[in-house]
Amino acid sequence: MSQSKRLSVVMISKNVADVIGECLDSVQWADEIIVLDSGSQDNTCHIAKEKGAKVFINSEWPGFGKQRQLAQQYATGDYIFMIDSDERVTPELKTSILAVLHQPEENVVYNCARRNLFMGRFMKHSGWYPDKVTRLYAREHYQYNNNLVHESLETQGAMVKTLQGDLLHLTCRDLIEFQQKQLKYASDWAKERHQQGKKTSFGSILTHTLGAFFKTWLLRAGFLDGKQGLILAFVNAQYTFNKYASLWELSQKTINHEK
Repeated sequence: MSQSKRLSVVMISKNVADVIGECLDSVQWADEIIVLDSGSQDNTCHIAKEKGAKVFINSEWPGFGKQRQLAQQYATGDYIFMIDSDERVTPELKTSILAVLHQPEENVVYNCARRNLFMGRFMKHSGWYPDKVTRLYAREHYQYNNNLVHESLETQGAMVKTLQGDLLHLTCRDLIEFQQKQLKYASDWAKERHQQGKKTSFGSILTHTLGAFFKTWLLRAGFLDGKQGLILAFVNAQYTFNKYASLWELSQKTINHEK
């Protein structure tokens, strides 16, 4: 019988002292925990060290994708489980991860379903569940892409299997704070697309915005998530508006500069 593979839980962090403790409590069974902090001003690093994590610092923010790549470089385990500070591994998910480590397969990466919290409710529809994210993979064969935001694992054609059990995600504990993060994500998204030479029309701003609302509310059955579902449909529309309006603005600045 082969020996079980070692697991490194890897996390990037900044100013998450309010949530990181419970996250790390949920993964204490891992062989090691790596936290790469990007310059926290609160007790994030102190809490992480108290919980037994190996803490490293990189204050020169390169974007989410490259920061995750750097964090992975500090890991020594055979497998990586990438987690965020506002996520928690459920007992069922833990059991599934340990089963993979005991009987690993070649050319396979693993995703899991996230249960996303929005304004006090774990959403069951609205496109927020099962919200599968690929997080468990062999350290030497895979890593995240270079995206500034909305980064993802480069699976290189590997088979993707789904783990049993959910990953709890405290997505929106405070609506204003959540929207502030989304505003930053929208700005990064627009800058990245602009650098790639992408453009958008004024009409596209409107169609994408309306499309985001109706996709969340109707196509993804947000109406079944009650009042939170309706609010989320508006929030998604606002986020989409900010993305495309920012991209349009950047395009207009380029046009005016070239005149």
